[in-house]
Amino acid sequence: MPPVLRRTLSPIEAPRVLRTLSVWTPADAPAGSLHPGDVGWLLRHADATVHLWVDARGVGRTDPRIDTRHDSAAPVAVGILHGRVLRVTAAPDADRGAVAADAEELLVPGIDRSDGLPIPGWQPDQKDRWLVLSWTPKPVTTRAQPVGDPDAADRVLIHRSAFTGSKFALKHWETMRSSPAGHLIVEALVRTPDGDPASAATGWFGGAGRCGLLKPVGTHPDHRGHGYGRDAVLGACAALADRGASAVAVLTPASNEAAVALYRSAGFTVVRENHRWKRPRP
Repeated sequence: MPPVLRRTLSPIEAPRVLRTLSVWTPADAPAGSLHPGDVGWLLRHADATVHLWVDARGVGRTDPRIDTRHDSAAPVAVGILHGRVLRVTAAPDADRGAVAADAEELLVPGIDRSDGLPIPGWQPDQKDRWLVLSWTPKPVTTRAQPVGDPDAADRVLIHRSAFTGSKFALKHWETMRSSPAGHLIVEALVRTPDGDPASAATGWFGGAGRCGLLKPVGTHPDHRGHGYGRDAVLGACAALADRGASAVAVLTPASNEAAVALYRSAGFTVVRENHRWKRPRP
């Protein structure tokens, strides 16, 4: 089994991971579990960490598309811990067995799901179904407007109201926008005729000719059922397409019927279904 080395990177070291994931992002939908936008969303936390696996044999062998000025070993996989889930995207030709063997050290009690990386002895969770939906650029009509600094508080308000228990705060928005992934962000905000914030969507650019990502999307509970969510989604999609995205993807639990209906109404189609791997019970 080819040897791999795992490095834990801080936010200041994130640019290499973002470039690597961009290279691995196809035109139609994200590969594996991670898109550059997933790392970008994580970087709302100033103490965020990202795991990078590299080929221990590859010192001096580099991918010319990836900046390796600070490390000549070729990237093999990128991973983050998201709650109880280890999320990983590996290079198309990576030895996932070697990555999984090293990842065992991260799978401490409480981390009982793996997304994008099969773990020996674990089984696909047939009840934990996630849909990957993709949107192809087309002309759109939308009430959405870009989010600027004066809109930041309203953007945060929408997120906190849409996701029960969310601790997203203005400081997180500011940290995310000033992070190494800040240049990848597009945000769309929709207001009611009275000017109240109704819905918002954050999009992430994955590179010209590559798929963008929506994460997160939310509508204020007081303003649901009026098409504001659809407009926010289309606003973010149009902004990503204007930057050169070949498509825009979104991932949502199959059980979230309202979200699936929203994305279908905006022109998204299901391209695949993902199942997370779960730790066997004792």
